[in-house]
Amino acid sequence: MPQFGRPSADTANPGAYTDQGGGGSNIYTTIDETSPSDADYIRSPLNPQGAVYVTKLSNLEDPQSASGHTLRTRYAKDAAGGGTINLLVELRQGNAPGTTISTRTLDGISEAFTTDTYNLPSGEADAITDYTDLYVRYTATQVP
Repeated sequence: MPQFGRPSADTANPGAYTDQGGGGSNIYTTIDETSPSDADYIRSPLNPQGAVYVTKLSNLEDPQSASGHTLRTRYAKDAAGGGTINLLVELRQGNAPGTTISTRTLDGISEAFTTDTYNLPSGEADAITDYTDLYVRYTATQVP
């Protein structure tokens, strides 16, 4: 049976991410929906320079298989920001810093909402030993 790990807590927010309205507490609730909603989202500071946000994923059971592991990220660039934004997306087991399971670099983000779907290779999926201790770390950086 398919399982879905969704954001379940704000774990680290040293980069001052907010929700779409500028609020700063429990912002994970804007990205934890079953179907993506572009009406609510988290946002990095304008002109970010390595701005970090980490969310814990909800607990999952070990599927006893290395197949079918997918990480989906939906993102867009704020029209008010200048330059080009790159986003580093990391799936980690444990936090501070934990073990990096996979890394995705999304370069040249546009103002249109886009979904990145990444299927973890079996080696990355096999590196997960505790499905109750997974986090996604986002790092946004503006480049000239």
